[in-house]
Amino acid sequence: MSADQPAVQAPRSAPHDHLGLILGIERVLDVHARQAIRAEFLFDSKSPLVVCVEFLVEGGPRVLWRIGRDLLQQGLYSMSGLGDVQMWPSPLEDRATVWLQLASGDMAALFELPVAPLAEWLGHTYELVPAGRELAGIDWDVATADLLPAHGTPSD
Repeated sequence: MSADQPAVQAPRSAPHDHLGLILGIERVLDVHARQAIRAEFLFDSKSPLVVCVEFLVEGGPRVLWRIGRDLLQQGLYSMSGLGDVQMWPSPLEDRATVWLQLASGDMAALFELPVAPLAEWLGHTYELVPAGRELAGIDWDVATADLLPAHGTPSD
């Protein structure tokens, strides 16, 4: 990451049950080429297992990914994720950045993200909804209502 580019551009305004973060990150195009982009992270306490990340390239498309919050947290310290979403810390001793790889079909993108602001923001999400409490607020009767046949209706 370039030293002159601020990692955190501005907090995202959101209701008290939402936390937002805007990061300046870099997409690694090849060994010698990088593209500065903006990533907007949004955590909704009503859907606490995932973080929505929208990648914005100036003059380009907006791309939205839903990434597991625990995957992001673990990826700050060790290899995390399988398949389409993987994250791991940089091999440098200071571990100031992490790598995030996203794949879809035959395409993949590699991003370098700053650790400090992302770790601080993730910490706030765990204050809002602690680990292990993500499913505590779910009304299981409502959540499973569409999975079961209605009472009195014969099943196939």
